[in-house]
Amino acid sequence: MDNFGAWGLIPPILTITLAFITKDVIIALFLGILSGSLIVAGGNIFIAILNLTDMLAGSLNDGWNIRIFLFCALLGGLVGMLSRTGSARAFGQWAATRLHTKKASLLMTWFCGIIIFIDDYFNSLAVGTVMRPITDKNKIPRAKLAYILDSTAAPVCIIVPISSWVITVMSLIKGSEGFDQLNISEFAFFMKSVPFNVYAILTLIMVITIIFTSRDFGAMKRSVNFAKETGKLFNEEYGPAPGEIQLEGDSNANKAKPMDMLFPIIVLIISAIILFPLTTWLSSVDGESILTLKDSMASISLSEAFNNTDASMALFYAVIITLVLTYIYYLARKLFSIKSASDSLIEGIKSMVPALIILTMAWTIGGIIKYAPEDGGLGLASYLSVVVVGGGFPIWLVPMIVFALSALISFATGTSWGTFAIMIPIIMPIAVGLGTANALNDAQLINTCLFSVSAVLGGAVFGDHASPISDTTILSSTGASCPHLEHVRTQLPYALTVASCVFISYFVGGIAGMNLLVTWITALICFGLAIVFLPKILND
Repeated sequence: MDNFGAWGLIPPILTITLAFITKDVIIALFLGILSGSLIVAGGNIFIAILNLTDMLAGSLNDGWNIRIFLFCALLGGLVGMLSRTGSARAFGQWAATRLHTKKASLLMTWFCGIIIFIDDYFNSLAVGTVMRPITDKNKIPRAKLAYILDSTAAPVCIIVPISSWVITVMSLIKGSEGFDQLNISEFAFFMKSVPFNVYAILTLIMVITIIFTSRDFGAMKRSVNFAKETGKLFNEEYGPAPGEIQLEGDSNANKAKPMDMLFPIIVLIISAIILFPLTTWLSSVDGESILTLKDSMASISLSEAFNNTDASMALFYAVIITLVLTYIYYLARKLFSIKSASDSLIEGIKSMVPALIILTMAWTIGGIIKYAPEDGGLGLASYLSVVVVGGGFPIWLVPMIVFALSALISFATGTSWGTFAIMIPIIMPIAVGLGTANALNDAQLINTCLFSVSAVLGGAVFGDHASPISDTTILSSTGASCPHLEHVRTQLPYALTVASCVFISYFVGGIAGMNLLVTWITALICFGLAIVFLPKILND
């Protein structure tokens, strides 16, 4: 027996249902894992619990997974150190002396959201703290600030390869059944997937379009008009604005300079860029045919080294180097003491605990879904692949349906990571199975998988970006000191506009044979029409 048949559907369906009901993805994932363990154990609760604990522990008994786990934890520590120095505030004060118009202030907010990509939480709070005094001075409504914060948090984190988000996605892709048939590294797959993530990129395009054209519509337009007419930057009818926050700073934080915020980001980027190919070259030194690093560099081209890199190893080394150099740099600058530096590192790591729990459970439920019964799994991926392929399901519909389903799950649960964990292990084998059944060549098969997985990523990011119960949405309201309900009501029409354009583009691009160019042309045409006509329709 290579699968449990339809019984394997119970864990993901139960997980999705409980996530909808409880709004707690950790509980939902745990009970989904438990249900799968019970099925494998034949209903014996004692054996099921033993198997569950073994699988949870086993998910971390892997070089790739434990490096990803530690990378995320240490990235939280880096954010904690950066927060403690007051460098974000210093950057804001520097920017305030140079930004004197609404458009310049909004563009700087967008730019800061782009460059602070290492963590979506820190993005929302840090950029909000930096830019709120500047946007207030230029009479920009808090709702628009919150929208830009939210639109440059998750959408940026999912397309930049040096973030906890992307490394998590790569780990789920790597562990999905069927991925090994693509003959491509998880890092190369992710890099190729970026242009397929139409939702994330189009969201960033919409922000910059709104900034330059001022074509606000719907609830956002009403907030803009309210600010013009009353001079108030938020509407108290939506409730009180969150108290203005300050990122915690040490007693020496007033010494911070703008460069102190950029230093760790620059070091992290440079370290990662160097280590992506370097780890490939070093790992190929076998002491026989390749004796030295120089020999390795001569035998493997730079592009091959990038494509075949172990991203978990490269990023893990990069974040350690960045932590050490940043720690030394901040101590030398006397921005904090040794004790407060250690405290900030610990607090930052603590802030990542919920994400680390979700990540561990994501690996575990992915294993239960993927593994064959003899390995303690349900074989669901192979079962679904056979059923979908045998049922003659049209391959061109997969991206559109997957995008809509992922968007619905993430919006209802408020979490993109939970959606990644549920959807990627299911979608990958289906895409590979359908591609194989349709006799696609290697390039076409990879293209189909890129479309399908990117649809999951885009749909999941929509929920994280737009859901009123999403942590990022809440923190964007907090960072902008905007009433949460006002932020949700003003942002949702914009997010839905982009999502609708993406949904249509995946449909048209699918019909055109999974054509990325057709997909983007369709998305941009729909987007252009929306920008032209929605302000006229909704503002009349």
